[in-house]
Amino acid sequence: MNLSLLTIWAALVLIIVRGGAEAWLEWLNRREARDHAASVPDVFRDFIDAPTYAKSVQYTLAKTRLNQVEAVWQMGLLIAVLFSGLLPWAFHQFDRGLGNSAWSMAAYLFVVGVVLAVAALPLDWYAQFRLEQRFGFNTTTPRTWWSDRLKGLLLGAALGYPLLVLILKLVDWIGTWWWVWAWGCVVAFQLLMAVLAPVLILPLFNKMTPLQTGPLRDRLLALAQRTGFRTKAIQVMDGSRRSRHSNAFFTGFGRFRKIVLFDTLVAQLADAELEAVLAHEIGHYQKRHVVKLLIGSAAGLLLGFGCVAWLARQAWFYRAFGFSTGSIVPALLLAGLLSGVIGFWLSPLIHYWSRRFEYQADAYSAKITGQPESLVRALRGLSEKNLSNLTPHPLYSRFFYSHPTLLERQQALRAMGNGLRAKG
Repeated sequence: MNLSLLTIWAALVLIIVRGGAEAWLEWLNRREARDHAASVPDVFRDFIDAPTYAKSVQYTLAKTRLNQVEAVWQMGLLIAVLFSGLLPWAFHQFDRGLGNSAWSMAAYLFVVGVVLAVAALPLDWYAQFRLEQRFGFNTTTPRTWWSDRLKGLLLGAALGYPLLVLILKLVDWIGTWWWVWAWGCVVAFQLLMAVLAPVLILPLFNKMTPLQTGPLRDRLLALAQRTGFRTKAIQVMDGSRRSRHSNAFFTGFGRFRKIVLFDTLVAQLADAELEAVLAHEIGHYQKRHVVKLLIGSAAGLLLGFGCVAWLARQAWFYRAFGFSTGSIVPALLLAGLLSGVIGFWLSPLIHYWSRRFEYQADAYSAKITGQPESLVRALRGLSEKNLSNLTPHPLYSRFFYSHPTLLERQQALRAMGNGLRAKG
């Protein structure tokens, strides 16, 4: 068996195994939810009533069913795209009609990305206007939904397309070591976007208003000052325009840094709980989690570009998917399409890293506020309002949850509370 044929079978098996694993994990999670559906688990009975818990179970079951459909759909779509000959056919059409300049080849990559995004729209629409609507979370309109996607497309064309052109031009300008320079350009672009996105891009989608003057604002600004988190304002985002789900985050660097609270979060939590949530977000900053994640992402990106550069020199890899050697473009495209197949098996390791950061940020919040129970109440309130899955299957959570479960965080915070009381 030659290398090209072996590559075809290896890619096909990896895609099917990944899709099967996703569907199996969703089945495990559904079974776990059903096993606990009869009554509220004892550990949660003091904050969630039976009707709300039952609704959260139904929400979990509905989402896992949709996720199973998505896993099968994505698997079938990827197999069709990779092995139908459509990609090399389209590549030759672009080459014949527009030439092989960096601009035309970047257009090819961009169009393929747009087509794949369009293929996902029906399920995205169903998730928003059927599933989320059914459980009372959807507040967006079809007009806003389509507007968001049009804005995303235009931003991709304005920002992503020129970046693709630059990467392809680096291949011509630099030669063998193009991938190192391309990596540097992409990392620089990401850092630039981290600074500019809160100022230029986020307002295109959401309205940001300063938190109203009052006790809550004074309390949160005092927390920021006490922790050395310099910020000029705390802003409230109109998340309720699209969903009743809630969140909080900080974004940007330096003088562009912003603390952002969803308006739904402000409505759902008491002042002490909001302070605990904000202290958690500041904990991420103080523990340098954002910097560490950027470094990890940059390392993974460098490895990815190195793999693309190597694959671009392998004729057997190009032949397996119907391409001819001579251009870096097929290697970039194929590596991008197949990266999710490999990345899926790395997700438990990545999520383990992320979970450690969440525990550390929780611990920071508990230490700074001196009230671990405030964060426990906040997490419980958010879980109740968002109908979170309170009993996920452990294996499922390792693959799909970047945060520890409510039970895990609650246990860690209360253990810390016991330690603080013992010291006091």
